[in-house]
Amino acid sequence: MHVVTTPTGLCRIEDGAAALLDTAFPHVGAVLEQEGSLQCLASCAVRRRIPLDEVTLTAPLGRPRAVWGVGLNYVSKAARTGRPLPEQPILYLAASSGVCAPGAHVVVPRTTTEPDYEGEIAVVVGRRLYQATEAEIWPAIAAVTAANDMTAREVMRTTGIPALAKSYPGFTPLGPSLRTPDDLADRDAIRVRTRLNGTLLQDDTSAGMIFPIPDLLSRLSWFAALEPGDVVLTGTPAGTGQDRACFLADGDEVRVEVDGVLPLVTRVVRPSDASPRDHRLTEPVG
Repeated sequence: MHVVTTPTGLCRIEDGAAALLDTAFPHVGAVLEQEGSLQCLASCAVRRRIPLDEVTLTAPLGRPRAVWGVGLNYVSKAARTGRPLPEQPILYLAASSGVCAPGAHVVVPRTTTEPDYEGEIAVVVGRRLYQATEAEIWPAIAAVTAANDMTAREVMRTTGIPALAKSYPGFTPLGPSLRTPDDLADRDAIRVRTRLNGTLLQDDTSAGMIFPIPDLLSRLSWFAALEPGDVVLTGTPAGTGQDRACFLADGDEVRVEVDGVLPLVTRVVRPSDASPRDHRLTEPVG
């Protein structure tokens, strides 16, 4: 099942159109909190059908309770940076206030000198996971979507704290659509690509992960309970701006493509007259 959230309600994507569902749930996050999966949406009656190119897409999950991420989780990224493969996942928890809607214009603070993109596969938890085995992970995942895990590289370098480098307003675009895992052609080799202004710069699959999705979430769940609607960002492959020593500039467009879901587009704004606290152009969730 392929689902999006719009200002008028939840929709299933069917035959290139958005089928507006007869449900009171405002977004997918609310569905997961109550139901633990998206299966209840499969039987919802359709109120009307709208051509997909006429639909305004909003944040599919609302504002998640928790957004987890992992550093250095692709063999290609480790090889590009010359770093050894980590023996344990490098995990962090980012502020959910950084989540923004698909298509948002993200204002980079004037004080941030090295803003970077990170195209990633995001997984959305459907059922509570605590001290879970690897075999329990995929049955508990409600959906897969695209993420752009933006990072202020100079903040990461000077503080060593991922949560600070990744939690600016708008620095975690998610969406625009969600796909249930049973709908994926190969959930062990989900492709992720990132294009900057139309140029393909990242291209890999989840088969290249150091800690595959079941292993990653199982390890995380032994320290923290993952609740319905929580998001886990699963790492970025080689090809970021950090790898090229070239960071995001005013007007740049980042397009993240994940198998099975609609492309996630983020546009970067760096107004020269913006103060460090001026985020009026950013379109966060909530």
